[in-house]
Parts: sequence; structure tokens; C-alpha cells
Amino acid sequence: MILTVEPADAGLQGEFTPPGDKSISHRALIFSSLAEGRSGLSGLLESEDTLATMKACQQLGAVVERSAGKVFITGTGGAFSPPPGGLLDLGNSGTAMRLLAGVLSGQGIECTLTGDESLNSRPMGRIVTPLTLMGADIRASNKGTAPLSIYSSGGLKGIEYVSPVASAQIKSCVLLAGLFASGSTRVLEPRLSRDHTERMLPIFGVELPAPCTVNGGSRLKAARFSVPADVSSAVFSLAAAAMTPGSDVTVQQVGLNPTRTGFLKCLQAMGADISTGNSSAQDAEPVGDIRVKFTDGLKAINVPESLVPDMIDEIPILMAFAATAQGTTRIRGAAELRVKESDRLAVMAKGLQKLGVELQEYPDGIDITGGPVTGGRVESAGDHRCAMSFSVLGLVASAPVQIEQAEYIATSYPGFVSDMNKLGADMQPGALL
Repeated sequence: MILTVEPADAGLQGEFTPPGDKSISHRALIFSSLAEGRSGLSGLLESEDTLATMKACQQLGAVVERSAGKVFITGTGGAFSPPPGGLLDLGNSGTAMRLLAGVLSGQGIECTLTGDESLNSRPMGRIVTPLTLMGADIRASNKGTAPLSIYSSGGLKGIEYVSPVASAQIKSCVLLAGLFASGSTRVLEPRLSRDHTERMLPIFGVELPAPCTVNGGSRLKAARFSVPADVSSAVFSLAAAAMTPGSDVTVQQVGLNPTRTGFLKCLQAMGADISTGNSSAQDAEPVGDIRVKFTDGLKAINVPESLVPDMIDEIPILMAFAATAQGTTRIRGAAELRVKESDRLAVMAKGLQKLGVELQEYPDGIDITGGPVTGGRVESAGDHRCAMSFSVLGLVASAPVQIEQAEYIATSYPGFVSDMNKLGADMQPGALL
């Protein structure tokens, strides 16, 4: 599919609630499936990624029911069953693969975890290493990627693992394996990554005796859990409002976890008119409304490397946003973007250059100089976040922008085009010619 975005002839206006948080939805599905009893989940994101996780949990023995917009899961009491044929296809979901690899290794369930071409090209050595140290028998391909093959082992032992990178997926994988290991398991990171796992485990009955630490033998209990709206989805409309003249947009009841607000801090630093309100706590997560108005004279910044782990999914839209700011925005410490659904640094750099943006790419980042944005046709490389970032930039381009492989937006945000058009954008999907 190709998505055509017309330059905006008026500001974006309105308020809406984005879809449920993708990271939290994956965890809610997996934790409920491991728990003893019947859990009730509301606000769950139903995208291609999370539906792949839901299907995998069903194949592992969980019972899933849907009623009145909620999802009810009867868990397995901590004992997954081997999947039919010994194979789990997780589509494009790296979160599902890495978290389930920890659980299945901990339980010694023999199976193979695979996915689509993109998922099977992402590095898995980063979880194979700590799981092997714990005693798991898990093997990646010769390239260190999926498919992942898990074999029965003699049981796992708890470890203290010093992760070389700040990654919530690595941390969660090891902690979940630690639930089935002897002794305690602790993960240390160079910087704090997303902490949804640590916040959510106590809700499902698992107490953490110390930060990023679990005791082996802990078991999950069924819970009622409400998933907040996804700030990583909200940022596209917020960025669009800040850069499009005449705009005033509010996103409601969005997760405001401190490990996820790096992009909002960068917007403020660049001069955007952004405010939060109606703050409250929703289960383990803080939530609130975010309002952004058009801001003239946005300024470039040097993005603090300390914020990069807090906004790793938002850097593509930050790159698009930087193309409209005065001066040169510098991003470093973002090499992790090269091993996401695509090489996001390269994909965004190539597309931005096609739209007339001046930039310099580096191994771990990019310099982007703001200026006029032209129209044109760009490739998303099948990456949902790159596709949405280019589409937002199309609102302030001098001519229409066309984005190839825009169907991958459904990976995380199936209603993106509809939501943007309701705010006043003109985005039209069509066949790839």
C-alpha cells in the first residue's frame, strides 16, 4: 500500500484517545497467560503485533475470551504447554519473541520461535547470552538471529546480569526466566530502560525484593488490569500539531511513565507549546492528557544521550520533527535504531534526503538541519514508525508526500490514518503502482 499525504491547508484540531500501549499490552497478555486464574484486561491494543502475542499465548495453553471491549484470559498457572508442532510464529513482534524466550527457556519447553523476514533478521544473541548463563539450552541461527530453538535443560539458576545496553526486552526476558530459576535473578543496566515489567509484576502477585530482582518460584496471580493509551502512538499527532500552523490537539489518558517521556522533553526543549493535565494513576502507570498547540520558530537541540533509552521508538518522529526546526539537531547514542524493524537511522536519512532535508548520518546518530521540506515518494522499508513519521512530515511539505509499504502501520497503530484525518489531515491510502 502507498499512503499519499497532502500538505495541510488548515491546522489540526481536536481531542482523542490513542490506542492502548503496545509494550504494556504484550506484557499484560503474557503475564495473564502465565497467571493462575482468570484475568480481565481493558484498553488492550489489538494490532498485528499484539494479536500475534495473543495467538501465541493461546497456543501455549491460555484461554482467551472477548466481551464488551475487554479481553479475559484464563491462565495456565505458570505451566505453559508445548505449542502445536513445536513452532511459534510471532510475526513482527520482537517484544513477544524476547519475553517468551525467557519464559519458555525457564520452563524448558522445547520449541522454535520464528517470525517474519524482519523479525528473523534482528539480533537475538543479546538474550541468548544471559539465558545460557542461567543454564538454558537456547540457540540462535548462525547469524545470531531468529529462529530461536529452545531445548530442555536441567533447570535454570538465578544470576546477576549486567546488560551491555539499556533494553527493556533484555531485562524482561531475564527476569521472566528468573521466575523459573533457583535463587534470585537481578538485572543491572547502564541506564534505566522502560520499567513496565517491574511495575506490572506486583499487580500480578510477584513481589520484587529489590529493584530489577525476582525470586525463583514466584508465581503470577490473575488480576484486573487497564492498559493506558500509548504515548508512542500519541507522539505522531502531537508532533504534527506542533509543526502545522493553526493546530491545537489534545490526546487523552496517555501513559506518562517517566521512562517513556523523552520525546515530550525534547519537544519542550525545542520550544513547543506542550502541557499536561488531568493526571492520575492507572494501575501501576501514571496517565494524563497532553495538549500541543502550533509553535512558530521551533529551535534545534543537541538531544541528551541520557534521554535516548526513554524515546528509542520516538526517534524517527523526532528526526522528522527536527527537519522543521531552525538550526541543526544532533542525535547520538542511538545505534540501537539500526537493529529495530528496519535500520531506522538509514531509512529515515534516505527518506528525509528525498524530501530535501539536509543531514549527516553517523554510526550512532544523525545531524538534521531544518529547512523547507519538498514533496516526493519515500520508502518506509516496512517499518511502521518510519511510515508514520514521513506521513506527519508530509503535512508541512511543499507538495504531496507518498509513503511506500504504509500497510505496516497496522503493526502498532491500525487506526492511525483515520485518527489523523479526523483531526483535519488529508491522508489517503491506495494501491502501490
